[in-house]
Amino acid sequence: MSSQVFILGTALRPKNTVAFELLKFYGVGRDVAARICARYQIHSKQTVEELNQHQIVGLSSFMGSPSTSAPLPGFPRASPDFVPSALSDPLPVHPQGPKVVDTLRNLRLENDLRRTIRDNIAHHKNIGSYVGRRHVQGLPVRGQNTRTNAVTARKLNRLERRV
Repeated sequence: MSSQVFILGTALRPKNTVAFELLKFYGVGRDVAARICARYQIHSKQTVEELNQHQIVGLSSFMGSPSTSAPLPGFPRASPDFVPSALSDPLPVHPQGPKVVDTLRNLRLENDLRRTIRDNIAHHKNIGSYVGRRHVQGLPVRGQNTRTNAVTARKLNRLERRV
């Protein structure tokens, strides 16, 4: 029996997959969870209890502060004693190597994401935009229909009267 893993104060269930347990964090969806697992070389079917200490430390440090976590690991390199076969053509050498963009570097999670969303809504309210006015009125912001929603609510919320 393994001990329970805690990341950002959240207990992860040992029998569930790591990708599924990462969905508990606000701002982490399926795609982001898969990217985080790939970054720390965690198989999609690997459970939390199968994580080694290096993976747990890496996950907890990344989830705590994605922007200051360790940089993306480099691509696997050949061992020093590797000798390519004489039949293959040499690959072109890039002077700086391929440009790798780390999409998880600007990731916001939990309270940072909530604060960002709250600040964006407050900004819309302050400038008096249409979106801000809809937020103030408590109405749909992105063009959703309101009339049929009210009709459906009236239909579903009727009181049953006995005669």
